Amino acid sequence: MLDYECGWSLSFAGCGFLGVYHIGAATCLQERAPRILRDARCIYGASAGALTGAVLVGGGSLAESCADVLALAKEARKRNLGPLHPSFNIMKIIRDGLIKNLPENTHQLVSGKLYISLTRVSDGSNVLVSDFNSKEEIIQALVCSAFVPIYCGLIPPSFRGVRYVDGGISDNLPHHASKNTITVSPFSGECDICPKSNSANFHEVNLTNTSIQFSLGNLYRLTQALFPPEPKVLGELCEQGYSDALRFLKENALQEACKEKCGFYAQLSKLLPMRVMSYLMLPYTLPVESAYSVAVRVVDWFPDIPDDVRWMQGQVYRIVGTVCSQARNKLLHACSKEGFGSLRKCYTVPPTAELHSTCCYPKIPHSSADLESWLWDFPFCTDLTGKQVSGSNEKLSESDSHLNCFTNSEESGLEMDFDSSSENSFQTASED
Repeated sequence: MLDYECGWSLSFAGCGFLGVYHIGAATCLQERAPRILRDARCIYGASAGALTGAVLVGGGSLAESCADVLALAKEARKRNLGPLHPSFNIMKIIRDGLIKNLPENTHQLVSGKLYISLTRVSDGSNVLVSDFNSKEEIIQALVCSAFVPIYCGLIPPSFRGVRYVDGGISDNLPHHASKNTITVSPFSGECDICPKSNSANFHEVNLTNTSIQFSLGNLYRLTQALFPPEPKVLGELCEQGYSDALRFLKENALQEACKEKCGFYAQLSKLLPMRVMSYLMLPYTLPVESAYSVAVRVVDWFPDIPDDVRWMQGQVYRIVGTVCSQARNKLLHACSKEGFGSLRKCYTVPPTAELHSTCCYPKIPHSSADLESWLWDFPFCTDLTGKQVSGSNEKLSESDSHLNCFTNSEESGLEMDFDSSSENSFQTASED
């Protein structure tokens, strides 16, 4: 039950190609309960949920958005490798669709009401942005929120000079804890609008604030989020979103978008021999398609090359600095540990151990009474005493030489002149 006095909000979970479920649910709310969308305080979204919220608040067409998602899925399924084919540029298709569907004054309509979930690359923290100055800024934020690393590319996009990736990595269902927030998710769980599972398994998994029941149906939906099923299955998922929101679908544009082409080439391409032939020709066609797609991407990349190169250089310097600092710390730790171990060995020799050198020394006595005799038995002690005796003899000889120098001063030719006053003082002192 909504609290009309305190207000309410909506939160759309990130789900990849399953975003058509959000389109069906939003269409139901728009037709059957427009007040919920009109009077909602905030609309939160991550990845595909943010795209749906931007179309809702920004005045875009949900039918055109659904047709774009179905066309995107068809384009991905045309290739043998699906969305992983080098020629499939999902981010460019999403950007072109946003430019076409969103009006020019979108930033004035969504600022302060639409909150887009982003994951900052530098620290992995979640960021909610809601203030925009232009339509281009909204598109940049939405592209960042939908960018899955490696799946969509290697270099993450930027918003206001900061690199961001898919908001579902850090918070896939923003503001889900509030009791006045209507949560929408295509996975069976505890969200307000979600598929109801018939499984008897009550175990649930919480993936970045999204409650997902552990069942085969949800596992199948997780694979469909990145590898789109047939457009017919996506159309049924959109209808399920409508029925889960308010039980029925009344949108002809969606049904038209789900219809398959009935031309001769479309029927011919479905035949098994043609499909086998396409797979056999893959080693020859894939290099050509890859080279062409790489050339097109490089041309589109030219305006962003300086910023991307500077970002990559910064990341390389950061990684190298981290590796060098860790290696230096480990080396210093190993050196200090080795020095401490050798010092400990020097000071912890057991008293009963025998000392080995060039000569064999006697054992250390266990009694302190024999310490002096034990010390005198060492050769270096006798050498030391010999050196001391010789040193004392040298000092005595030096003193004798000095005395001889004074006594034989007359013979050496040196004149010794003493002051008379000093001589008198010496005599007086002796008499006293």
